[in-house]
Amino acid sequence: MLHDFKKGVERAYRRIRDEVLRTDCALDPEMSRAQGADIRIKWESRQRTGSFKLRGALNKVRSLSAPRAAAGLVSASTGNHGLAMCWAAAREDVPLVLFLPETVARHKLDSLKRFPVLIEVVFGQGTVGFEIAQQVRDVQDVLVPVGGGGLAAGIAGYLKSRDPGIRIIGVEPAASSFMTASIRAGRIVSIAEKPTAADGVAGGIEPGSITFDLCRTLIDDWIEVTEGAIREAEAVLNEGGRGPVEPAGALALAGLMSGPERFQGRSVVLIASGGNSGRAFANDGA
Repeated sequence: MLHDFKKGVERAYRRIRDEVLRTDCALDPEMSRAQGADIRIKWESRQRTGSFKLRGALNKVRSLSAPRAAAGLVSASTGNHGLAMCWAAAREDVPLVLFLPETVARHKLDSLKRFPVLIEVVFGQGTVGFEIAQQVRDVQDVLVPVGGGGLAAGIAGYLKSRDPGIRIIGVEPAASSFMTASIRAGRIVSIAEKPTAADGVAGGIEPGSITFDLCRTLIDDWIEVTEGAIREAEAVLNEGGRGPVEPAGALALAGLMSGPERFQGRSVVLIASGGNSGRAFANDGA
């Protein structure tokens, strides 16, 4: 499986590398001193459309056959995935029907109905891991926000194909920790969800989703974080001009700050997955 991941992610990167931004993965000296570890932040919140979602969306669109692309796509979203699908479809001149609820707000709703997650999308998200491997030679731990699990699975699949010893840790809000609960149960389950500021990862796992089995196999550990921890991490990441980061994009730091002793003296990458808090559907200027 890991060999397939390596080939799939590298093929995806070749498809999208001329359009996606190679986002910074820079050492943060102040945060490193505060946490007692070498902390790097992978700034996917600075990606075109404001999140990592563009990688999977563009890879999916570009993997379509000519007849399938001509037939067009249908997607439903009010958040980062919708922005990414609009950008990718427009770039490739693929017809797209995007469904929005009548009550759509200017910011993302707390439950994201996404275009079905297919393996091409997971490989596209895995290109974040491809860049990390090039940018950080000695990475030991990668903390990743988790909602549906595509980003975590893609990063884990690629990095572990290169070094099985790298620890991949999924971080979820305690108020909406569907993946963590499902991993513990050994099957996709539903839980009593509570409101969370991290709306970009809120909501359950689709029945039959491939990401559940991938996460169960590839993710080494799970951290659930409180709403207070999410807000604190968001504030840290946005202070001093670091950001932009939305609450879901701050989950990785929230996980680190919730148990810093686990990462003492290690080389850690935090995925700042998105920065679209309060952002409307709009052209990002790219």
